[in-house]
Amino acid sequence: MRKTMLVFPLLVSSLAASVQAAVEHYVIDTRGMHAFITFRIKHLGYSWLEGRFNRFSGRFDYDPKNPANNKVEVEIDLSSLDTNHAERDKHLRSARFFDVNRYPKATFVSTAWETLGDDRARLKGRLTLRGITREITIDVHQLGAGKDPWGGYRRGFEGTTTLNLSDYKMKEGAILGPAAEKIRIWLSIEGVRTKEGR
Repeated sequence: MRKTMLVFPLLVSSLAASVQAAVEHYVIDTRGMHAFITFRIKHLGYSWLEGRFNRFSGRFDYDPKNPANNKVEVEIDLSSLDTNHAERDKHLRSARFFDVNRYPKATFVSTAWETLGDDRARLKGRLTLRGITREITIDVHQLGAGKDPWGGYRRGFEGTTTLNLSDYKMKEGAILGPAAEKIRIWLSIEGVRTKEGR
């Protein structure tokens, strides 16, 4: 009986460790080379305005056998907005759009991951922008995973979603017409697996 009592906790501990080991932890490679967050919005309905955020950070957990364990966290420095035009960037950072003086950061925290097959998934989470939090859905495609030349292991995804400016009380949609109500977001994320989790 005593022997059984000693073995049982060891089995539980071993099982818990194996389950934990299945979850892979990654830090997003944001050195400007392997991860991008870009946006696209129509200007008056006649052309596209495109830009990107040059500074952001994040991490994600990935479990190939149990997608319920998948998690994503991203923080974006909105002052790093870049459309390759200084005056326009100043305008987009103003209170009429991103209002970066009052709300310098945007954050995304995932709430659910739904695997769709063919390396595709649907990621749901809470996006906080301009002090407003909304539930959004990101269509995800896993691009690949494997060892890198420096002894590490990487995993990469791309994702797309569309936001409504009015949901975040941005005023530009009303000024620029109905075509400017929606802003399309594209993310290309490459994560470097950490050896000791978080």
